[in-house]
Order: sequence, then C-alpha cells, then structure tokens
Amino acid sequence: MSKTTIDVDNLPYADGDFLAFEELLSDKERARLQEIRTWLTREVRPNAADWWNKGVFPRDLIPKIAELDPMSPVYRQGYSNLFAGIMHAEFTRADTSFATFMGVHDGLFTGSIEALASREQQEEWLPDIYAMKKIGAFGLTEPLGGSDVAGGTRTTARRDGGSWVLNGAKRWIGNATFSDWVVIYARDVADNQVKGFLVDTTLPGFSSSKIENKIALRTVENADIVLDDVVVSDDFHLKGANSFRDTNKVLKVTRLAVGWQAVGQQLAAFDVARRYAVEREQFGRPIASFQLVQQQLVQILGNAMSSMGMMVRLSQLEDAGKAKDEQSALAKAFTTARMRESVAAGRNILGGNGIVVDYEMAKIFSDAEAIYSYEGTQEINTLVAGRSITGIAAFV
Repeated sequence: MSKTTIDVDNLPYADGDFLAFEELLSDKERARLQEIRTWLTREVRPNAADWWNKGVFPRDLIPKIAELDPMSPVYRQGYSNLFAGIMHAEFTRADTSFATFMGVHDGLFTGSIEALASREQQEEWLPDIYAMKKIGAFGLTEPLGGSDVAGGTRTTARRDGGSWVLNGAKRWIGNATFSDWVVIYARDVADNQVKGFLVDTTLPGFSSSKIENKIALRTVENADIVLDDVVVSDDFHLKGANSFRDTNKVLKVTRLAVGWQAVGQQLAAFDVARRYAVEREQFGRPIASFQLVQQQLVQILGNAMSSMGMMVRLSQLEDAGKAKDEQSALAKAFTTARMRESVAAGRNILGGNGIVVDYEMAKIFSDAEAIYSYEGTQEINTLVAGRSITGIAAFV
C-alpha cells in the first residue's frame, strides 16, 4: 500500500472514540463539545508546543477563554458530569498545560468556592471568577508536605480578633505567578484543624516565585509561595472549610477530572502516533502497514477506551450522587498507569522524532509524568482503594 492512497486528513474514527462513548451525551452536550473542540483546534493546539518551549503561560489567551465560557459546566451551567469530563479530556488532548490551567482555576480554585464558601461569599466572589476577571490558584501542597497534608499542614492560621494571620509556605501552586487570588489551606493553631482562606495575592507578606527547569507542564507557571504574617479578614475565611474532610470534598471531584486528563492524554498520543504512522515511510511504505506498529496503535487505543469506560461510569455515579472517594482513587491510579503505557508506545512509534517537541509526542510523553503524580500519587490512590476493599489502612 503506497502512501498516496491514504487520506491522512480523513482517517477512520477521527475523534478516537472507538466505542462511541460520546453518544451517551445529550444532543445539546454534543453540540457544545464540538464547539469547544473546534475552538481548541484553532486557538490552542497549533500554539501549544511554542508555549511549552518558552515555559510561559499565554495570559493574553484568558479573554478568549472567557468568551468561550467553559467555566463551571456542572454547578453553574447545568451540564452533566459526563459532559464536563469529556470536555476536560478534550482540553488535555489539545494541550495538557492548558487543561491544567483550567483544572486549577475552574476545578480546584472555583470548586473550593462552590463547595466551601458561604452563599454570601459565593455571591460576592463567583461572578468575577466565572467571567475570568479574577484568576485563582489552589494552595495545599507544601515544600515538605504532599501526600501527608491530610494529617495537617505546616502552614498555620492564627485567629487575631476579626482577622487571621497566615504563616508558612506552599509549593507546586499552578497559576500562582499571575493569579489574583489563592485559596490557602492552613492549620488553625487553636484546634489543629485545616481551614481554607481566600487570599489576595497583593497582600503584604505574600510572595510567589516561579519554579523553573521542569520537564513537564512547562507552560503551567507553578510557583513556590511564602506567607509571612499575611493578615486575612475573617470575611475571607471559607465558612465551610473547617477540616481536611471539607477540603477532600473538592479533591474527590478534581481527582475525577485528572482521570479524564489521563484519557485525553492517551487520545492525544493516539492522534499523533496514528498520523505519524500513516505519513512516515520506511522500506518504501508507511510504517502503519507494519504489524508491530499496528499492535502499538491498538494498545494505545485499547488503553484509552478502557480508561474512558471507567471514567464514563464514574461520572455517571457522580451525576447520581453515588460516587465515592475510593472509586475516584482507583480510577486515577488505573487510568494514569494506562496513560504511561500509552505515551511510551506513542513515543516509540515516532522513534527519534519522539523526543523532539516539534512532533508533539515529546511534550505529550513528558506531560504525562505530571498527571501521574498530582492529585494523589499512584501509591496513595492505590492504598485508598486498598483500604476500601480490605478495611485495613496500610499507609504507614
């Protein structure tokens, strides 16, 4: 079969949805998904490698994102969790860094306000957040605290009359170099409980510095944050954030989103690897005609579809109000493990070109490592699921 017989712009199963999961969406949701997919194809994917190489988030894109209006598809717009998940997978498919920016601002940050702020706080803060006039970040992880922050953060909050005084440090905080607000989770020294605060990044004592030299999510401006006697009015204490159990209400939902990111990452790998395979000639014919290349493409697609099937079911449970923490943990652990296999196979299909960002796969391959680690490591999520099926905690 010669290369000229292959129409690379009209390959079968163009959307990669081999098992037609998108047919589970309503007509309105499918139309909206196509609108978002078209926007991402035009505005994000062609520029993603350049942004990644420069290591700078395209802040001038924010007004365009606001016009697209993807914010809070479930809580505010009334779409299903299944639609929100597939949409997030599409964000990731276009660019993982862009999806992570949205996951931080719309998921972790906005989700904290939606789930834990009082009605009065929501009415005051959410309009500007939804309009993206105020960009947010989520401050939980610390320089010496990742998986163990559930046991209490080192960052402290001390009540002082009608205010709180925050001291400590946070690390890996996406968007924090340019955000207007950060939700900071800190341990109340009075009762040892984790509480949440909306912190204006211009307050005295607040500083952030960009983490350099990353090999993944280079476009995301992760930062180190230092809080040095930052005074926050009690009006900015999230009234529903008074223990880590409250914080976990947010993490359960965003862990679901990371599972969808793993799906999107695999679909991105499939897109790039398949197109490369039908275009690249060796021994006088496309490498897609070789059995072992087809085997690897099918492995990527099979991993993606099994991951998507798990995420579809979990999103349906979330829509029904029946999803559990341990189910999100299992999904995150499973889908990210399959993702690692998929991006490795994709990189292998591209050979030497698989380590050059110009061909996209190197970026996809590298970004997968961040997805594998954040929102609970493979080990921690495995142990959460393990505890649920044995009744025995094996964390320490």
